[in-house]
Amino acid sequence: MTYNSRPVRESNQMVFGIRAVVEAIRSGKEIEALYLQRGIGGGLLNELKALLNEYGITAQQVPIEKLNRLTPKNHQGAVAFISPIVYQKIEDIIPQLFETGKVPLILVLDAITDVRNMGAIARTAECAGVHAIVIPAKGSAQINPDAIKTSAGALYKIPVCRHDNFIQTVRFLQESGLQLVCCTEKTTDDIYTPDYTAPTAIIMGSEEDGVRNELIRISDHLAKIPMYGEIESLNVSVATGVIIYEAVRQRSLSQK
Repeated sequence: MTYNSRPVRESNQMVFGIRAVVEAIRSGKEIEALYLQRGIGGGLLNELKALLNEYGITAQQVPIEKLNRLTPKNHQGAVAFISPIVYQKIEDIIPQLFETGKVPLILVLDAITDVRNMGAIARTAECAGVHAIVIPAKGSAQINPDAIKTSAGALYKIPVCRHDNFIQTVRFLQESGLQLVCCTEKTTDDIYTPDYTAPTAIIMGSEEDGVRNELIRISDHLAKIPMYGEIESLNVSVATGVIIYEAVRQRSLSQK
């Protein structure tokens, strides 16, 4: 299987009931979100929790009212959503890129929580030839039908890699020979300073908090987008497009 081949599903599928959720996980389904009723117990639920530990799946403990809003049917205190995409591992993608003579261009999204921003970013990234998107398992927007629609289907085409140990995953990119270019206002250098013709991972943060400090500290380059107006900020999907296409511009010029 190549790094960009994947099964396609049309939309998130809701699964409710403890046994149904257990079987979905055992059959290898990608769990996008899992909600468990706060305060309940029992043998079957303990079986589910053991399975979550085995597969490294995180569940949110919520009041029964939230589950009742999700479905009026007998959910038994468990509701899951199956992802419309299949997540991949960046550890598999990077070696394949180098082996096929490609210069990796990876997009790292730190806590992008708006699904439409996620979709718009994926659309731009796919159009620009970005090889993969890396997101954290926690604190990131769900890949749901809204994200798929906003991406114009790009989320079916570009590999998305969701990892629990996000910082360690970014360090893996760096140890694999990729420079980390962090888009942040905490620098005097602009986005035109780094040399993107080298293997590169571009790091983008949320509009609210930006890139977390730990990623800023380990980055090889800090770069900001010049601002000349009064608003002094861009939507994160627009900002991502600006820096990605600076990388595209440099790489195009180097091939002439």
